[in-house]
Amino acid sequence: MKIGFVGLGVMGAPMARHLVAAGHEVSGYNRSPAKAEAWSAATGGRYCATVSDAAEGADLFILCVGNDDDVRRVVAEALPHLARGAAIVDHTTTSARVARDMSALAGRQGVAFIDAPVSGGQAGAENGQLSVMAGGDAAALERATAALKTYSKAVKHMGPSGSGQLTKMVNQIAIAGVVQGLAEAVHFAQSAGLDAEAVYDAISKGAAQSWQMDNRWKTAATGEFDFGFAVDWMRKDLGLVLDEARANGSHLAVTALVDQFYSEVQGMGGSRWDTSSLAARLQDRRK
Repeated sequence: MKIGFVGLGVMGAPMARHLVAAGHEVSGYNRSPAKAEAWSAATGGRYCATVSDAAEGADLFILCVGNDDDVRRVVAEALPHLARGAAIVDHTTTSARVARDMSALAGRQGVAFIDAPVSGGQAGAENGQLSVMAGGDAAALERATAALKTYSKAVKHMGPSGSGQLTKMVNQIAIAGVVQGLAEAVHFAQSAGLDAEAVYDAISKGAAQSWQMDNRWKTAATGEFDFGFAVDWMRKDLGLVLDEARANGSHLAVTALVDQFYSEVQGMGGSRWDTSSLAARLQDRRK
C-alpha cells in the first residue's frame, strides 16, 4: 500500500518501521524534522517535509500525534491530498468527540476515518505487539488491517466512530487502579520490613498477578522510573476519561483520586517518569 505516516516519535517511528519492512511504500512526516530524517535513514522510508507531501496519493494515512488539536490540524491538511477511497487511521489517544468530528469531515470527502488508539507502549511498538481498539467503518478497517498487523498482535473493531477512543479510556481506567494498588503493595511490603523480591516471587503466580506486577514491581521497589509511559501522557489520558465520565454520568472515584496522585508526582519533578512512579510518591512520604 501507499501509506502516509505522521508522528515519528517513540511510538510512531517503530510502527512506521514495521510497515517499511513489510514492503509498503511509506512516506513519513514529523513535526521535528530531525526525527523524520533519522527514521528515513534507518529504515529507507521516504522523508517528507510537510503533512501534505506525506499524504499525497496515499491509500492509507496513519497518525500518531499528541492531542485533539494536532489531529484536527493534520487531518485538515491531509484530506485534499489523499487518494479517493483512502482511509485515515488515527492511533492518537484523543476524545471521542474529535473522532466523530473527523469521521464526519473525512466522510464528506470520500475518505474513511478510523479512531484506533493502541495499548502496549513503546515496547509493544518496537516488538510489533500492540493491541489496537478501533471505531468507525468496519469495511475500511478490514482493508487496513493487514498493514496494522505489521505492528500489532490484535486489531479489534469496537463499533461506530469514537468507540475506539472510549475503549482506550476503559483501558486507562483499569491501569490507573492497578498501578495504584501495585504502588501501595510495594510500599506496604517495604514498610513491613519484607524482602520486596521475595514478596514478588510469593504472590506473582496467584490472583494478584498482572502485567503491571510482572513488569513494574521490581523497578518500583528499587525506585527506577526513568522509562516507560510518562506521567504527563497518563494525566492527559485521564483528563479525557474524566471529561467523558462527566458527560455520560459514570462515577470514577478511584480514577479521579489517582489522577490527583499523578499531579503530586508531577510536582516532585516526575512528569516524564513511568506511570509506576506512583510508588515514588509513597516512598517520599516515608522519609
